[in-house]
Amino acid sequence: MALLLVFLFIVVPIVELYVIIQIGQAIGVLPTIALLILDSVLGAALMRSQGRAVWRRFNGAIAEGRVPGREVMDGALVIFGGALLLTPGFLSDILGLILLLPPTRAVVRAVLLRRFAGRVVAGAATGAQARMGRMFTFEAGGPGAGRRRPAAPSDDDDVVEGTASEVPPQRRELP
Repeated sequence: MALLLVFLFIVVPIVELYVIIQIGQAIGVLPTIALLILDSVLGAALMRSQGRAVWRRFNGAIAEGRVPGREVMDGALVIFGGALLLTPGFLSDILGLILLLPPTRAVVRAVLLRRFAGRVVAGAATGAQARMGRMFTFEAGGPGAGRRRPAAPSDDDDVVEGTASEVPPQRRELP
């Protein structure tokens, strides 16, 4: 994790500065600054149009009664892409464009889903359990709990006798 932070906050800005200096030496300082400003303005316009398109698809999914998972992922990618386009630098602009353009965004979404799908599902289940608490408690026992199990396996070996009672979820009070 520390290596990732070093990469993001030290290596990436140094590489961005190097690229800006090289382009500045090739085309001049003022054209380089103008190009950086122009691509930030165009990036903001692209982010706005893609953000609206994703928002329309999100609302359509909600209206159809389906979970807007793809639309939420697209929205996050559009936000990151827009932030990268607004950040001065040519390499961040390339990555921002990749995240904002629908065909390349679909590829990035597919890669991220393949990479993190298991973690997202496990995290969602753990988070839901932590927020809602236990819905039911189960007690082993009940009528006939003292009976001995048959020596030979039978068809109902997977049946557990017991009692269940509903427990209201714990609600946290606002401070």
